[in-house]
Amino acid sequence: MKFRYQLWSFLLLAVTAVTISCQPPKERDLTKLQELQYQCVQHLTDVIVYDIVNPPVASRMYAYSTIAYYEALQPTDPSYASLLPKLHGFAELPLPDTNLRHDYRLSAVIAFMKVSETLVFSKDSIRAAREELVDYFSDLDQEVYTNSVSWGEKVANTILVRASKDGYKLTRGMPKFSVLKETGIWQQTPPDYEEAVEPNWRFIQPLLLDSASQFKPARPPAYNMNASSQYHKEVKEVYELSQQLTEEQKLIARFWDDNPFVSEHKGHLTYANKKMTPVGHWMGITGILSSQSKKTALDIARVYALTAAAIFDGFISTWEEKYTSKTVRPVTVIREHFASEWNPILQTPPFPEYTSGHSVISAAAASVLAAVFGNNTAFRDTTELPYLGLERSFSSLQAASDEVSMSRVYGGIHYRSAVINGQKQGQQIGDYFIGTFLK
Repeated sequence: MKFRYQLWSFLLLAVTAVTISCQPPKERDLTKLQELQYQCVQHLTDVIVYDIVNPPVASRMYAYSTIAYYEALQPTDPSYASLLPKLHGFAELPLPDTNLRHDYRLSAVIAFMKVSETLVFSKDSIRAAREELVDYFSDLDQEVYTNSVSWGEKVANTILVRASKDGYKLTRGMPKFSVLKETGIWQQTPPDYEEAVEPNWRFIQPLLLDSASQFKPARPPAYNMNASSQYHKEVKEVYELSQQLTEEQKLIARFWDDNPFVSEHKGHLTYANKKMTPVGHWMGITGILSSQSKKTALDIARVYALTAAAIFDGFISTWEEKYTSKTVRPVTVIREHFASEWNPILQTPPFPEYTSGHSVISAAAASVLAAVFGNNTAFRDTTELPYLGLERSFSSLQAASDEVSMSRVYGGIHYRSAVINGQKQGQQIGDYFIGTFLK
């Protein structure tokens, strides 16, 4: 995996800048220790892909796990503040005993893995990953090892208390979305006609936003199939564009698809292609930007946490709008009014259209990352190499975010208003995180 190999050469500065109260033995394998954060996130991504976790639920897993990593590592530099006092619902985190020796890198691994194990479905895979990473510290003094594990578990427990009360368990028992044959309202879409995903996600408690509706987007164009209406123009645009897509536009749509479960139908056989979620894609970009920067390990831990948190809140925000406006997808309207057998080049995700979730969370993530690394930072996105064999280069984070939005129109799964207003919605969320934590 190209990205993994790039990270083996990650600057030693990211490790040596982490102050620990005991020096590691010289024979320790620093090439592995210097990319601990990446390895933790990659292991979580592997499990999320394997389990076919839907994007909102995946965002919850990444957010809590990366926050735990940062909070466990934070005592290495008192000038860096805990994130928890400014986030909603977290108890005060007790400070580690400074009279005891710790290796806070081990603590961070323990905290991340304990939170991940609690939240994921394939717990055995996370346990195996935890053992692999903890083995890097097998030569630690026993007292330091014990203290470090203890601190990591305290951090994890604090994070998990909040997670247990965020409304997730409550939403598991809420009613499913009732699909009624109503003009302009979302209907289940081909090829699988799946039920709506996470209709109650808006009831999850945001991390920083005051409420799911804090950054409501502009109203979507009203359903109106008169040729002069804005709605008709946007439906027609999607249909006509699908007839003349360039190879580059098709590639862009595929690259940013990030649908964790795409079903393939051949005769009576159905099988699925597993891929990353939009969150996993942006966590991968976070790793790429970190690896080419000179940021310290603590800086990197913080940007992972803030990016994941902004994405988590972004999903709550866009899901609130989706199940308020309940906008019908292009495939439903185009089949009814333009071409009865039409299909978009991407498989339509099973939830309402407005706003574009990928546009929202990508703009939120890009805003936070730009505030840390600089918007004009060029990068090559290799996150899709293991799944699609594709990679793309971008001159800036804004360019990547813009391409995400247009990819949904090229893919035939969103109208233009959904991506434009979704991007604005995400930028507002990202700016809110920047104003709270990065200024």
